[in-house]
Amino acid sequence: MMRIYYFIVLLLVCSSCAEPNEEVQKAIVDVSISNDYDPEAKLKDLGIQLSTPSPPVANYVNSVRTGNLIFLAGKGPLQSNGENITGKVGSDLSIEEGYKAARVTAINQLSVLKSELGNLNKVKRIVKVLGMVNSSPEFSDHPKVINGYSDLMVAVFGERGKHARAAVGMGSLPGNIAVEIEMIVEIYED
Repeated sequence: MMRIYYFIVLLLVCSSCAEPNEEVQKAIVDVSISNDYDPEAKLKDLGIQLSTPSPPVANYVNSVRTGNLIFLAGKGPLQSNGENITGKVGSDLSIEEGYKAARVTAINQLSVLKSELGNLNKVKRIVKVLGMVNSSPEFSDHPKVINGYSDLMVAVFGERGKHARAAVGMGSLPGNIAVEIEMIVEIYED
């Protein structure tokens, strides 16, 4: 009961304070940052080795940075052997195979992000993910497939890896790839 009283008093005192300046706001945000935040070490613990990102296949770039946001172009499940995971989830591929394709795509996106930033410790938050699943018309478990992507982002970035997301079905994707996923990332200002 006494703790609630102190909390209410603190709230009342703080509510009458002026808006905190930029330094105070930054300190408040930084309090929530764990001292063991190290996505690079997490990747190593998971046995994941990032590769050189594949070049765009058309007239676009892999990522665009504006302010403290990075928009990553859609990537697919290009495996280390140079082959994509292809097929329609629900007819050619199982949910588990689709999940694997989404996880491979997550690794590819992390490779792009590392190439852009030089160090994944600069990631403040995974903001938004758009997951597109090449699926048969009757398939309706798109979120279970895109979980392969989301689960890896949370494994690597912890709470900062939790993101807003859309998981949708597509009638087809380029080259018959199983998934294509794009992402928006917030980074720390340089």
